[in-house]
Amino acid sequence: MSEANGNGVNPEKDLSAGNLPGRRGEGGEEIRVQRGMFGANNGGDTSGYGGLVRSVRLPGPASRPYGGWFDEVADELEGALEEQGLLPENAIEKTVVDRDELTFHIEREHLVRVARTLRDDPALRFELCTGVSGVHYPNDTGRELHAVYHLRSITHNRVIRLEVSAPDADPRIPSLFEVYPTNDWHERETYDFFGIVFDGHPALTRIMMPDDWQGHPQRKDYPLGGIPVEYKGAQIPAPDQRRSYS
Repeated sequence: MSEANGNGVNPEKDLSAGNLPGRRGEGGEEIRVQRGMFGANNGGDTSGYGGLVRSVRLPGPASRPYGGWFDEVADELEGALEEQGLLPENAIEKTVVDRDELTFHIEREHLVRVARTLRDDPALRFELCTGVSGVHYPNDTGRELHAVYHLRSITHNRVIRLEVSAPDADPRIPSLFEVYPTNDWHERETYDFFGIVFDGHPALTRIMMPDDWQGHPQRKDYPLGGIPVEYKGAQIPAPDQRRSYS
């Protein structure tokens, strides 16, 4: 395997899905190949895992039956959207069941309607959104930025996720503030750290970084920064000068 790594070949290609830790199955989508523990490409990987090669995958769409109550929720959501004159396939990009969790990938222009349906439909009743998390996949071309919403039904004691993507060139996603007012600060934090613009938010300003801060610190391509440090007579360069996580 070390010889394959030296030739730049991904050894996972030669393994069966059953041998892969955290496997995504045949429906998984590889968005890049990670080399080394941190992806260092300038010889600065000090982790001892410089020869590690592994795939970074996103789970693919699931097939029916999803199992358990997942099918009930999917059926109710699709039926409710059809009653509103919206074809489910136009709103739901894909339905993913991964690690016993249900995620609906939603087209961003239909996010508000889907969220309101999930909240208000008596058979669904996802009354609470516990927040939105940002994710940055620089190599996921055309959908580099993801927003992930965690919804809980107190009525039915269920938890699902909604995931929406946007390109880096147009990082805009509709705000869910009107549907779930608790998202106010969560959307501000995701905007602050990832640069996702939530259209319709009443006051989309930074919440952690100073107002005049340049860039969004939790993006994968954000420089590490730092200052040189003297240690027992040695000069240790700043993190962004001694290793790369790109």
